[in-house]
Amino acid sequence: MSDTPVILAFDTSAAHCAAALLRGDRIVAARAEEMGRGQAERLMPLLTEILAEGGATWADLDRIAVGIGPGNFTGIRISVSAARGLALALGVPAVGVSGFDVAGFERDATTLPCIPGPRGLSYIRPPGGDPRLADDDEIAALGLTRAGLPDAAELAQTIARIAATADTGTAPAPLYVKPADAAPSRDAPPVILE
Repeated sequence: MSDTPVILAFDTSAAHCAAALLRGDRIVAARAEEMGRGQAERLMPLLTEILAEGGATWADLDRIAVGIGPGNFTGIRISVSAARGLALALGVPAVGVSGFDVAGFERDATTLPCIPGPRGLSYIRPPGGDPRLADDDEIAALGLTRAGLPDAAELAQTIARIAATADTGTAPAPLYVKPADAAPSRDAPPVILE
């Protein structure tokens, strides 16, 4: 890593495509686009635009940072796959940053990171516990201050800041709190011929 590390961070874990470029301790470019679909098609062009806006090239990057969830199953897979592929192609480490780490960034231990989840529930990671879905009553019973995620542009910037000091020993992996809720196939199973 150079004296002034250059980190490209991005996230597609919700209805957005967000990216930021950190040079040293300064965000030099950041953008977020709200979108329900199309993150896979938009991510790479957005990253190219962020690099150009920040005066950097792919070769300048020292690290890739990516939001690993929890959130949208497909969105998480899009960004984690892109981060791992870019890291491999560029020969730089990739760092995964959870939404819980972002929500709790620069906050004390009395804060409970809460991330919007499906059907009015929230993803939580109680102190000493595993991530899970919880309703408002359960969250209130924990007696902690709630901290949510920042807007998408700030989310990408915080991912970059956290990744700047993170361990790079493990490739990023999706943080799935619950299994995918895709409907089972309606197609009849294939007939096996003997």
